[in-house]
Amino acid sequence: MTVEHNISRLKHLLNLYKISVEDFLDLISNDLKNKIKTSDIFSESIKINHLKRIDKVFKKGLHYYLDPKEPETSKDASIFFRKEKFNSDLNIGAKKVVNHFEEFKISLSAIAQLADLDLQRSFPVYKITHDPKVVAQTIRKQLYPSFTGNLKEFLKALISKFAEKNILVFEFVEYWNQKEKANIDGFFLNPNVIVLKRQQISFRREIFTLAHELGHFLLNEEEIEKLEIQNLANENLSSVEKWCNDFAFHFLAGEFSTVLDNIDKADSSNDYHHELIEKISKATHLSQIAIFTRLLFQNKITKRDYSNIKEGFESAFRERQKELEKQKALDKERGIEKRGSAPKPIKSPLLISTIQTAFYEGILNEYEVCKRLNIKPEKLDSYIQ
Repeated sequence: MTVEHNISRLKHLLNLYKISVEDFLDLISNDLKNKIKTSDIFSESIKINHLKRIDKVFKKGLHYYLDPKEPETSKDASIFFRKEKFNSDLNIGAKKVVNHFEEFKISLSAIAQLADLDLQRSFPVYKITHDPKVVAQTIRKQLYPSFTGNLKEFLKALISKFAEKNILVFEFVEYWNQKEKANIDGFFLNPNVIVLKRQQISFRREIFTLAHELGHFLLNEEEIEKLEIQNLANENLSSVEKWCNDFAFHFLAGEFSTVLDNIDKADSSNDYHHELIEKISKATHLSQIAIFTRLLFQNKITKRDYSNIKEGFESAFRERQKELEKQKALDKERGIEKRGSAPKPIKSPLLISTIQTAFYEGILNEYEVCKRLNIKPEKLDSYIQ
């Protein structure tokens, strides 16, 4: 069976995702004996089976390719049309995530306008010539929440604080059986959207990513990236990345950044300040390796000592993971099954309030509220009353 489709929409997606026709044909022909040819997908009519294979890649729904309207290709439509290069070489999983949240951002902006809500940026745009420590001290007064030792609760509190100032934060969750994993940790979309990858086993990393992307927001410099803590000491980073790393460190460290500035070099004579650094880590939610990386950046620890300490942390982490796996295996042998629910993205209060207002104003119906908040109908009453 064949149907007429809008070829311009397929070409738009290939351009958006920066996929060549040849690579795309290989992708959708995977496991087929007779490979799909260019003429099979760029003719006026297309086989439904071929269209389904195309949609397995883009997941837009078959109706997308049948829509006769021309796709939106302006710079406002996608960061991929606004910016050519990113700090990370994005895989298709990452591009799908970015495209999803870009479309969601545009949709939510339209809903907010219809509901007469002001979601505009409420902070000035800073420049890299501004001292990141001074900026961090200023922004901390407005966005840093009451401290809690619970990492996840602190992350929620940060997201709520951001919401109060019209900064919309989304999380995306990847599950163990997901085929296409995104090779990014977070990104910032103009004017006020930050997206984070849920770091279920390392909330400290996610918290640092949020602070780093806040730096991009303050500079109004869009970016999509995978953050590596050791890059805190990388002199080859761009000036924007250095600024955002410095800002994130000072934003989270607060008064402890001065403590670190004033300590002596870390070496065997003072046990590399392990006790102090562990204390600062607990009081700031900066990981210990992030703090040691800061010391490396300040030339307060040798590269050799830093590498040994870093390997020690990584080895200890691997051992903890092995022990967890062993315990799971033992529990399974004993017939003990621990059922844990899959992690759910943290919802920004700004998202919830926007959708609630749109519902009360009659702009969205119950089905649309459930869809945009990604909730089941039976949970609806807890969001709209």
